[in-house]
Amino acid sequence: MNFSLRKKRAGAGAKAAGVDGILITHLPDVRYLCGFTGSSAVLALVGARATLFTDGRYTVQARAEAAGTKVVIAKKPALVAACEWLESSGVKRCGFDAAHTTVTALETMRKALSAKVRRGMFVAVGPVVARMREVKDADEIELIRAAALVGCDLFDGMLTYLEAGLTEVEVAATLEYAARLAGAEGMSFDTIVASGERSALPHGRATRAKLPKQGFVTLDFGVILDGYCSDMTRTVHMGKALRNERDVYDSVLEAQEAAVAAVAPGVTAGEVDEAARSVLRRVKLDKYFSHSTGHGVGLEIHEGPRLAAKQTQVLKQGMVITIEPGVYMPGQFGLRIEDMVLVTANGGEVLTPSVKAWIEL
Repeated sequence: MNFSLRKKRAGAGAKAAGVDGILITHLPDVRYLCGFTGSSAVLALVGARATLFTDGRYTVQARAEAAGTKVVIAKKPALVAACEWLESSGVKRCGFDAAHTTVTALETMRKALSAKVRRGMFVAVGPVVARMREVKDADEIELIRAAALVGCDLFDGMLTYLEAGLTEVEVAATLEYAARLAGAEGMSFDTIVASGERSALPHGRATRAKLPKQGFVTLDFGVILDGYCSDMTRTVHMGKALRNERDVYDSVLEAQEAAVAAVAPGVTAGEVDEAARSVLRRVKLDKYFSHSTGHGVGLEIHEGPRLAAKQTQVLKQGMVITIEPGVYMPGQFGLRIEDMVLVTANGGEVLTPSVKAWIEL
């Protein structure tokens, strides 16, 4: 990871926002800029000069992980120490990301300064680092690709043990255990296993409900590998399906593949969303598609861009996004199909190549 280049770009972004420096408190942003993975840290960036503030628990870890970045093991709260350092460094205007700064944190930041510089020092700026993180470099892409392939292997393994009568939590537990054995640091989010009527819940986390003899099972999961997340959804059917169930599945698959085909540099997020939504609209299922078509994935499971109706953000080469249309009919059934897709110079590359064709167990 080229942390030096990232810090230079972040410094330039701060300058473009009209501030002398920027205070980074969101831990994924801290990791992105200097490599530190601890649970308590603040990064103060002035130009390309960065100083990492953390506490004594991370003395060894910080100096090992944040090579190339000055490390201060603070005897007071890291946020207070960072603000005092900014003042002593002559910074007059410092940016902060309002999306990740609470009112309490902002009050702490201001109180850490002397009265003569307190007024006007801290300025809310846009998500400078978050915008940088949307476009992945080659190293990040390889890590995400590896995490995605672990997910595919896990799904293939699940097909060998899914059967009616297992509880959803048993399925989730088996999956998560296999993920750990495969080297995952953890799951990207709470594993979703939603079966039968519960498959109509878009975020139906696993319960003690038993997989039905006849009905859908939606499996939405991801792993964290070397800090980077994967995310995929597959829906299978237990027992013989009704004609309506198969028709709806085929429509969702068509919508999903249409959106994947629409991915390319220069295309807007809204256009990709519309590619999926228009297919479901044609067969009068769009009213059952209740969420956005996708989102970015990286150090966090949900990053920019957001692929939703009327979103004007333009896709760029190097972005990694999900494409995940679904149909949810309360009291009946639901299903979703999701891939991770890399925006390349020529279109979209699917990073989760597990089978999407109809599966009846």
